[in-house]
Amino acid sequence: MDNLTPEDFARRVTDLGLSERRQVDVALSDLKSEQRTLEGVIAQLQRRGLVTTLQTEKILRGDRIGYFYGEYKVLYLIGVGTFARVYRASHDEKVVAVKVLRKRFRDEPAELEQFLREGSMGLKLRHPNIVSVNEVVPDRRNPFLVMEFVEGQTLRELVRIRGALPVDLSLRLINEVAAGLAHAASVGISHRDLKLSNVLISSSGRAKLVDFGLAALSDRNNPDKIADCPNARAIDYAALERGSGVRKDDPRSDIYFAGNMLYHMLTGTPALTETRDRLARLNISRFQDIEPVTKHVEVPGLVSQLLNKMMEFNPEKRIQSASALVAESKRVIDALARGQTKREGENLPKVGEEYQDDDVASDEGEGYVVMLVETKATLQNAIRERLKARGYRVLIIQDPHRALARFQAGDDPPADCVIFSASELGSLALEAYNRFATDEHTAEMPAIMLADRRQARIIAEARGGPRRQMLSLPLRVRELRATLMKVLAGTERRPMGTY
Repeated sequence: MDNLTPEDFARRVTDLGLSERRQVDVALSDLKSEQRTLEGVIAQLQRRGLVTTLQTEKILRGDRIGYFYGEYKVLYLIGVGTFARVYRASHDEKVVAVKVLRKRFRDEPAELEQFLREGSMGLKLRHPNIVSVNEVVPDRRNPFLVMEFVEGQTLRELVRIRGALPVDLSLRLINEVAAGLAHAASVGISHRDLKLSNVLISSSGRAKLVDFGLAALSDRNNPDKIADCPNARAIDYAALERGSGVRKDDPRSDIYFAGNMLYHMLTGTPALTETRDRLARLNISRFQDIEPVTKHVEVPGLVSQLLNKMMEFNPEKRIQSASALVAESKRVIDALARGQTKREGENLPKVGEEYQDDDVASDEGEGYVVMLVETKATLQNAIRERLKARGYRVLIIQDPHRALARFQAGDDPPADCVIFSASELGSLALEAYNRFATDEHTAEMPAIMLADRRQARIIAEARGGPRRQMLSLPLRVRELRATLMKVLAGTERRPMGTY
């Protein structure tokens, strides 16, 4: 507003109902005459909490509306989305969040209906891990939702600031997200828009789900309608469900995208490649070609396996419900919490006992380091991922001579067992395997040779022994796990944090 005087500004504050005249007068009375400039008056009223920066900007622009929604006084803008803006607001000293449909959508019946439907669904949800909707105002000229105000930040902001989060924090947050999803599922509601920016982290550290907007999309059974939705996550859900051959609105889709969130928390980067290209988002390979989490960060095997089960492309092999995810994540949290006791020797499975089935997460390898000597990347990745999922730490070395050089007499060994693979290395692997068995400082250490059945000479010349084992290729993971348990019998587990 041009030529606005200090008196005009103060009068606008009271005329708009932002503060009482008496409060404004008291604040201004403390200013000296030379301080009664427009800038000085604005600074004084802001210091006294009588006007906010957002309100100031609107007054200076000459805005006459947008200071109140119903009885709620707008204080600050706290979020902007495709369809709505969210403000911090107050009434009778109670602070709330007011979500307002953006002007360009108020004359669009479909968007207005979706917005109000979101609010109506929110009224049904009362849970510590869901942001509550307290009121829905369906005024077609100015529709808004009154919601619980959460002091804190979004999970996206937390990850942007801190990068990869600690494993225990990531697991606790995904467990709380799952608890909110499970409650919503109990009243027939799925989220359909799971991403870091739709999780608020309160000042006390609690995760709270917000924005069930896509769950409110009225025509969810129309894939073309969903694919045309401007929200990128709606396209992702449609592409995943179309590609995996399930009905629209399959509740297991939320599990997949919760997995993407967990991956993002653990690594600092999302599992799904991000793109603005609509056709690229609809490409099913995005959901299948996920880099192993361990390529970015070291995580316990139990965590890796939980993540794999959340992001399993085949929905029948994926964790089947939010309540099941609550139980699975809690079990992993509890298992890791018991880790200190286990590292002290309590409750650990005895080496050499029956190992758990491949379909059940286990920590049988916690405290052990395995070195794999192999040049083929596909075999490296296959063995590494399957052993890490059972708690082992896996070192990869391509050169057999370099592997042997890592073991020096008098030094702590870098690994508890070495797996030599002859699939590509042939005689080099055999030579290193036999030398490992004869060198005095490694003769008693466990070692495994992997060889194709056609490599008869290697099989015949490989040295045997109680802590030496031969396995044939192609490799069976169960057989490798059982063999590791056998050769590691009597080897003390390493304390957590030392390997």
